Amino acid sequence: MWGTPLVILLVGGGLFFLIYSRFIPYRYFLHSINILRGKYDDPNDPGDISHFEALASALAATVGLGNISGVAVAIAIGGPGAVFWMWVSAVVGMATKFFTCTLSIMYRGKDSNGDIQGGTMYMIVEGLGKKWKPLAVLFAVAGLFGPLPIFQANQVTQIIRDFVLVPNGITDAANHFTSDFISGLVILAIVSLVIFGGIKRVGKVASKMVPAMVLIYVSCVFVIIGINIEALGSTIALIFTDAFTAESAMGGALGALIITGVRRAAFSNEAGIGTATLAHGAAKTKEPVREGLVAMMGPFIDTIVVCTMTALAILVTGVWQSGEENGITLTASAFEAAIGPAGVYLLIVCVLIFGFSSLFTYSYYSTKCLGFLIGADKQKYFNFFYAAAILFGSVATINAVLNFTDGMFALMAIPTMTVAILLSPKVMEAAHDYFARMKNKEVL
Repeated sequence: MWGTPLVILLVGGGLFFLIYSRFIPYRYFLHSINILRGKYDDPNDPGDISHFEALASALAATVGLGNISGVAVAIAIGGPGAVFWMWVSAVVGMATKFFTCTLSIMYRGKDSNGDIQGGTMYMIVEGLGKKWKPLAVLFAVAGLFGPLPIFQANQVTQIIRDFVLVPNGITDAANHFTSDFISGLVILAIVSLVIFGGIKRVGKVASKMVPAMVLIYVSCVFVIIGINIEALGSTIALIFTDAFTAESAMGGALGALIITGVRRAAFSNEAGIGTATLAHGAAKTKEPVREGLVAMMGPFIDTIVVCTMTALAILVTGVWQSGEENGITLTASAFEAAIGPAGVYLLIVCVLIFGFSSLFTYSYYSTKCLGFLIGADKQKYFNFFYAAAILFGSVATINAVLNFTDGMFALMAIPTMTVAILLSPKVMEAAHDYFARMKNKEVL
């Protein structure tokens, strides 16, 4: 499913948004920071969570193991050049997030309980009309299964097994089903404390976890870069040269390299996929454009900052040339090569925070999609299925997990990009109105 047509839809659609908007999202970057600071918050506005909590909830899902494992997988498969195409995807993804998340507020609907809800499925029904509902159902079905916690549970279990349990003789490297299952039970117990509290609890937990996890992780990578500072210049040059030759790992297959970079970036920052519309659609605001400006910061923080940190750690230490393609293990090897055994344990702390933050938000995404499909009164029962998926992910192979998740994300992108492109004139109309009022100091 992740062939040329989908890459054209995501990257081409993002380029369309970027050009059509005349770079509006980038020109008002400072204004988006003021919105995040709460300068325009009104507790009486419709919605459930603040602008900051909405971004933190979306980032809790995106700034996760995709930034640690996904980047490692991209480099192992595509070489350093894959990082460049992740950057390109992120830059155009900022414009995509602006359009999709502006629409998530502009075309909010009501669930079967009468509560205001946002998300791609409501954008389609409210913005395009009931005749487009099959497209909304497609998104909701894919959104039900795509955010399942199997990848996060798999990678959290793997790093605990490979760097804690096996080295200390607690479990065997060849026969670890029992220990993985027990790790899954522990993950399940912790996640259950948050996910059964709904988006308000998820938002509050995420708003505290996300800033801390980004700061800790970025600080660790700066130490690794500092230790290998002599390799930094050549590493950055290699990212750019390999992006157009694909010689390091793809044997000159440039098209396959681009697809690898875009796919991993889409899994990481989710621009154009549509999951973020579910979180941002819950923001307390009457101004759709504000939430679009807040949302566009997601790909910047997620891919330009955090994914780049992972890539540099792997590349400057040279561990990417070892042939190891086992996701999280490659990143752990980079930390160990630079910092020593302590580096692995620092990464384990980061992985646990990243992994659990994603697990919290993903549960909200899935339950919201189920509520659209069969009624909000039944969506709470999905958390039990979500819990079972944690156990499955803990014992499954990474290839099975990645193939399933990537397939569902691909399906979600089709309705999300379709509705965003069709309704893009409405976004620009709202943007011109908002910024005109802001210029005249009518925006409070």
